[in-house]
Amino acid sequence: MIEAVQLAKTYGDKHAVDGVTFTVKPGVVTGFLGPNGAGKSTTMRMVLGLDRPSGGTVTVNGRAYARHKAPLREVGALLDAKAVHTGRTAYNHLRAMAATHSIPTSRVRQVIEMTGLADVARKRVGGFSLGMGQRLGIAGALLGDPHTVILDEPVNGLDPEGVVWVRNLVKYLAAEGRTVFLSSHLMSEMAQTADHLIVIGRGRILADAPIADIINGNGAARTRIRTERVSDLQRLLARDGVSVEIPERETLVVSGLGPKQIAAVALEHGLLLYELTPLQASLEEAYMELTKDDVEYHSLLTAGAPAEDAAP
Repeated sequence: MIEAVQLAKTYGDKHAVDGVTFTVKPGVVTGFLGPNGAGKSTTMRMVLGLDRPSGGTVTVNGRAYARHKAPLREVGALLDAKAVHTGRTAYNHLRAMAATHSIPTSRVRQVIEMTGLADVARKRVGGFSLGMGQRLGIAGALLGDPHTVILDEPVNGLDPEGVVWVRNLVKYLAAEGRTVFLSSHLMSEMAQTADHLIVIGRGRILADAPIADIINGNGAARTRIRTERVSDLQRLLARDGVSVEIPERETLVVSGLGPKQIAAVALEHGLLLYELTPLQASLEEAYMELTKDDVEYHSLLTAGAPAEDAAP
């Protein structure tokens, strides 16, 4: 379990992390989302004792990371896949890590097989692709068979097979009762992997809830309708807080009214509907709504305009 209480980090007058409180529980995959500069990496570094908090506390499995006698057996982490000695082979890199905690070489061989590195285990890490480097980083995170696993952008550079493998791996680890803390910018992947989300923006927690609650609470509910009398229905539905799009012939997409309300209007005015389908809001839509006021860098691009023309 990871517990942060009023955790803060300042650099001069900049509040990178501004008094955040959250708990990452065992048995579920917890996703960590936020725009660039939101404080995700700083928070993860403080969890692992790499940055000293300016205020508050953070513990892993009941203790600060530095107070664990054998931290690799408590917490496995992938923050930067490039943080390896490029002249070593993958096998020797993992053996060196294992030696610091008296982890047997049998476990080294086990994580090499588990992460698909068997064919390249005797090759120097400097020649690895980005995807193979990610697999090596995950192997290192799993080396001590830890209770808590922290992975920052673990699917970066992986091919589709590798992405599915990481998805199944983190779900398996959570099913074993471990704590899994996962950061990614890929909304589609997070939607398929995470059970719970913590969203941070400008150093503050914007949401901390099950993923379904975040999607339903922040994504705009929409309904797709098909009817031959598009113009009539559009006119009848026009009111404050309701938006109507006509993406194709005989089709409307309505936001701001639920299917029952739309059906009642159509029945009252004798309009035949041959489709009335609620559309599930996406995680991407919910995330964009949550963070719209907390994005540090905004694009000024307009439709059809090249970037240089949009610059002030």
